[in-house]
Amino acid sequence: MDIQPELHITSETTFHPAIRSWEIFLLDQGRSLHTVKAFLGDMRLFANYFPSGTTIGSITTDDINRFLGWLQHERHVPCSAKSLSRRITSTKSFFRWLSRSGRIPSDPAEKVLQKTVISPLPDVLTPEEEVLALEAARALRVASKPDPRPYVLLSLLLSTGIKKGECLALTLNHIDLDSPKSPRLFVRYSASGSRYKERNIQLNEDWVEAYQEYLDVYHPVEQVFPWSPRRLEYLLEDITIDAGLSKHISFAMCRWTCALNDWKSGMDKEALRQKLGISKIQWRETSNKLRLLAGE
Repeated sequence: MDIQPELHITSETTFHPAIRSWEIFLLDQGRSLHTVKAFLGDMRLFANYFPSGTTIGSITTDDINRFLGWLQHERHVPCSAKSLSRRITSTKSFFRWLSRSGRIPSDPAEKVLQKTVISPLPDVLTPEEEVLALEAARALRVASKPDPRPYVLLSLLLSTGIKKGECLALTLNHIDLDSPKSPRLFVRYSASGSRYKERNIQLNEDWVEAYQEYLDVYHPVEQVFPWSPRRLEYLLEDITIDAGLSKHISFAMCRWTCALNDWKSGMDKEALRQKLGISKIQWRETSNKLRLLAGE
């Protein structure tokens, strides 16, 4: 992305130059391209709401609240609760940056109420369902035509809590069976903005044994699971059917089941956050959901 050098921004600057300067700041902070794109889109919508030539220093808290009211009731374009929440976040982030960097004397968005959206609690496997699923996968592993693949996939997801994208990105050198401490799984990211998600997770001996069988059968060359996402989802669906479950096992369900099991086992909360590879901000909502799932 070709971005011009940061402009000199003052309270008399209009919105679009300020937004371009903010873009440079966000990218320098390592924010993901997806987040930057969403934030910029939100602020361009904000800027276009006001008359051409409006300066960043002239905006008041009432102006911001009037814009939010327009989004919800007057724009005549659907604005979901999640979109509204993100646009409030974008606005507060933009004006906080302007204020803290001295471009404007005070932050007009500071007193704007954030409307946080808590999504519904995720589906998880009960302990009984988890046993049934693992038994179904283990049965495929020892069938007349043994297939260790479903067990290796399911057991890995339930024990490590990795996401679908992380699972698909695994390569053979991400699995260290010779670690002096214990076998480890290394989760790596190529994008610098995602480095905080990188971690290494202990692997249990049962999974390592199944993994060795898997290597002998499938002989993967680079990727641990050299199949399409849909094919791996079919494997989880096959386990669901064989286990006789009414729920449909998914990558997300396995991740939340793993997190809940660790939470209920008394795992240190900071260690669990790091195991899941999520930020401290994301952990607020995640920990609240885990608390509710655990019946606390």
